[in-house]
Amino acid sequence: MTGFLLRRAIGAAVTLLAISVIVYVVFYAAPGNVAQISCGPRCSPAQVQQVADQLRLDDPLYLRYWHFLQGIFAGQDFSTGTAVQHCDAPCLGFSYQTDQQVTQLILTKLPATASLALGAMVLWLILGVGTGVLSAWRRGRPTERILTGITLAGTATPVFVIGLLLMIVVCGQLQWLPFPQYVPFTDDPEQWAWNLLLPWLSLALIEAAKYARLTRASMLETLAEDHVRTFRAYGVGERSIIGRHALRGAVAPVIALNANDFGSMFGGAVLSETLFGIPGLGRELVHAVNVVDLPVVVGMVLVTGFFVVLANAVADVLYAVADRRVVLS
Repeated sequence: MTGFLLRRAIGAAVTLLAISVIVYVVFYAAPGNVAQISCGPRCSPAQVQQVADQLRLDDPLYLRYWHFLQGIFAGQDFSTGTAVQHCDAPCLGFSYQTDQQVTQLILTKLPATASLALGAMVLWLILGVGTGVLSAWRRGRPTERILTGITLAGTATPVFVIGLLLMIVVCGQLQWLPFPQYVPFTDDPEQWAWNLLLPWLSLALIEAAKYARLTRASMLETLAEDHVRTFRAYGVGERSIIGRHALRGAVAPVIALNANDFGSMFGGAVLSETLFGIPGLGRELVHAVNVVDLPVVVGMVLVTGFFVVLANAVADVLYAVADRRVVLS
């Protein structure tokens, strides 16, 4: 087990390093005047030159990337023309719009996105896996057809449509909840949960449809295997077969898919964050792209990649625990 974790950690580190190379080359070695693009069309030639000095554009590409890595692990100094500004590790540079350190900017937005992603993930797993198991169990019956139709409708409906409907019905007509307004968990845990309930539901209903279809397909495949037929021949009850044997084998692909979806939420839940006014990473990323704030864009992309890699590393361990056929050594 220790060897497996060590190899997985090394693999994750190599993947992150490869992502950083690709992101750096795409954004900082693109054709054209990178300093002018980063600074924006309204910058004066002096400001563009200052950005070029900060990006060290006169240095070779490999040396610039080395300074970029050095900033992440040991911090970096940036010249402002009249003074030197120190950026503490992990340093991803300074925002050209707010002059704020990108790492601090990400840390202020991260709790909101993490709250949204974690709550939505719990709901979509419960709804999706539960619906998938029930559909497989009731195969060929009206229950399965109804659930299949619901999941198909959920897959085809955009998240902002479900979000708007929930707000109109739950907040406007029924007045069961106030219109969502993000409250940090540290300020008031109860209000934090109530105000995130609709964003969680809107995301979960979309994602649950996908998980229901995957779980159903995996369950049907597992239920058709020889060892399940042997259990039935020995008189093992259907509930026991579903709960103790078929579900365990079917849940493995769900874990793999969930890892990608959960990691992608960090920077990818733009519509939900915009619709419900959640000050998260997705909204900040869209704003940074609109104003061409390159250090913020690069930082957000790296953070999203980090969470995807981390979630997949955790999924590998869970995958091995859930499926006995997977060998860790």
